[in-house]
Amino acid sequence: IITSRLTKASPINQRQRGFVRLAGCSGNLKLLQLLIRNAKRHHRPLGVVFVDLAKAFYTVSHSHIIMALKQKSV
Repeated sequence: IITSRLTKASPINQRQRGFVRLAGCSGNLKLLQLLIRNAKRHHRPLGVVFVDLAKAFYTVSHSHIIMALKQKSV
């Protein structure tokens, strides 16, 4: 029930792999390989950034999370 409500209140990007019921990150790896091949083929620079937000929720107080959920009618 909670997952359903959160999904409706705050849709996530289709490439999101954390906290969703999907097979690993193989799709994202294939996309990255395609981008690298394409950049090499066309002799173009390519910048890649990996962001790891491990324990990101520990930095936000529970009261702020609850307030945001109430604002989204969750």
